[in-house]
Amino acid sequence: MPKGFFQVPDPKNEPVLSYAPGSKERAALKKAIEEARAHETDIPMYIGAEEVRTGNKKRLSPPHDHKHTLGHFHEGDAKHVEQAVNAALAAKQQWADLGWEHRASIFLKAADLLAGPYRYKINAATMLGQSKSPFQAEIDSACELIDFLRFNVYFMQQIYQEQPASSPGVWNRMEYRPLEGFTFAVTPFNFTAIAGNLPASMALMGNTVVWKPAYTQVYAANVIMQVFKEAGLPDGVINLIYVDGPVAGDIIFNHKDFAGLHFTGSTAVFQNMWKTIGQNIHNYKSYPRIVGETGGKDFVMVHKTANAKEVSTALSRGAFEYQGQKCSAASRAYIPSNLWDDVKKFLIDDLKSFKMGGTEDFGNFINAVIDERSFDKIAGYIEQARKNPMNEIIAGGKYDKSKGYFVEPTVIVTKDPSSVTMCEEIFGPVLTIYVYPENQFEETLELVDKTSPYALTGSILAKDRYAIELATKKLSNAAGNFYINDKPTGAVVGQQPFGGARGSGTNDKAGAKVNLLRWASMRTIKETFVTPVDYRYPFLDKE
Repeated sequence: MPKGFFQVPDPKNEPVLSYAPGSKERAALKKAIEEARAHETDIPMYIGAEEVRTGNKKRLSPPHDHKHTLGHFHEGDAKHVEQAVNAALAAKQQWADLGWEHRASIFLKAADLLAGPYRYKINAATMLGQSKSPFQAEIDSACELIDFLRFNVYFMQQIYQEQPASSPGVWNRMEYRPLEGFTFAVTPFNFTAIAGNLPASMALMGNTVVWKPAYTQVYAANVIMQVFKEAGLPDGVINLIYVDGPVAGDIIFNHKDFAGLHFTGSTAVFQNMWKTIGQNIHNYKSYPRIVGETGGKDFVMVHKTANAKEVSTALSRGAFEYQGQKCSAASRAYIPSNLWDDVKKFLIDDLKSFKMGGTEDFGNFINAVIDERSFDKIAGYIEQARKNPMNEIIAGGKYDKSKGYFVEPTVIVTKDPSSVTMCEEIFGPVLTIYVYPENQFEETLELVDKTSPYALTGSILAKDRYAIELATKKLSNAAGNFYINDKPTGAVVGQQPFGGARGSGTNDKAGAKVNLLRWASMRTIKETFVTPVDYRYPFLDKE
């Protein structure tokens, strides 16, 4: 077999298309949306070499138009989980033995397929299935997923090149093996890129995967799997199943060959998984790797020297893009009293200009929240806030689910910095603002740090560099991704590796080399060229 030290193509972030009126991409995306709406898709599970259709069909519809049917997916049960685990284990050895450059080629090809022939199909699927605007879909399901695939290949090469030093007469080597057993990916609804990256990053390092996406993301997950298949991913390497979470967990977390969990979702679910894994630790061949990115209560901290218009734009975009359903979305803000009147005016003006409706109309900045359960939860938080005399709703506060799950972008001003909507994750278009005395900046930094159990993203807006430095130090544990003079959203693969600590996860930074290392098990090899034949050392010699 030919051998070589292979250099993968240098990754570059995929350019974001504008979808401006008159552009080729706008016409192509509108056509893809029209085609997707025109027929109902029948979505199987992908287990080993089989497309599994159980007949237990679950309906898929756009969150912004829930009376329209996009298609159905076939829900599985416990036996399909077992089938997927067996398929992953059966495929493991051959996949692990495959030259790393061939694994790289598969995922590089998948990236090019997404950048080219599948770009509009996966964007349309994300817009319809998850109610994302054209721009939000483009930066997610196209560009970020492409970036994950390309940069991960590059990071894999860097990992394999990292080798220990060798002393005279010795050659030290480090090999990076896949984990022993199979791995499990659990992915959320809100980012198609995350849904693709979690199983792909584990598979890239030679692992085989059982992948369970959120039901509300299945429509786009199916397209991801089609891309992987066309790119040449062998059967059984990634097995895509649609089953209830506890059903999957009961089998997977009790299996002796369970080797790792890659998770994005709620803090409570992740903590319960961790607890179950811990209780079953004596059953496993090895200690499973556990990587999770969970909740957030992300903040915007403003200093009295900030520009009010910059602040309002950071809030408008940071809190309300994709209806606040980003784990990084700004959901609490601390505004100094000297800026509040201007910030309030600019922010309300922005919200008045927002258009809300379906994703098919590219003029809509706001679309629907993901499903009825989420709608009801968000509405409940708004009503709870409305009843609190310490709160004032200065914008939004209305909601309607007759056609789609629409919640108006809502701004709550509170006199209580410990009120419910300042502390609890809502995951919707609700921003709560606390106006603090302009000269109590340092005390307010302490408040920001202590208010929430999460530590995912946050930002500071200020012109005073001393204030920026102070905030950066005081909030060092409050956010895994910290932004200076910007909104707390929009991390780019290869530029801002993403993840938080505290209640927000294990901070293993998706889009960084460190994440891939979690899916490799290292073996050190020492080879001695001239082996000793006498146990005696020189110090034993007589004078």
